[in-house]
Amino acid sequence: MMNQPNAICCPMAKKIFLGLAIIGGMVLASSSQLRSVMATSESSKTLRHVVQFQFKADSSAADVQKVVDAFRALPEKISEVADFEYGTNNSPEGLADGFTHCFLITFKSEDDRAVYIKHPDHQAFVSILKPHLEKVQVIDFWSAK
Repeated sequence: MMNQPNAICCPMAKKIFLGLAIIGGMVLASSSQLRSVMATSESSKTLRHVVQFQFKADSSAADVQKVVDAFRALPEKISEVADFEYGTNNSPEGLADGFTHCFLITFKSEDDRAVYIKHPDHQAFVSILKPHLEKVQVIDFWSAK
């Protein structure tokens, strides 16, 4: 066996070689499983865009409803919106600081959000909103369960 340059010469070397091969296979399998878990957890997250409005005191109920209707129409106009919810404050805690309306827009990616923000229909909505807006608060986050 010693005449063959690539042959393993002793039983201990064979065991070491076999052990390293097994460990290498386990590392590759674990790495693949980890990548799979990470991809699954990233794809299961969604980007939430929370928008709250406080309207000017002199804006009428009809003015406010016009803003709400214009906002509600955006998901039909902007395909990057994955989901849309809205409502008015009904918290008994008294901590709303004048914010009355909350909108929750869901995106699948930051790129989708970027398209939404610059989209001409979103910009048109902002022009409807501005005359009636006293204060706005926006918070974006990746949801986690």
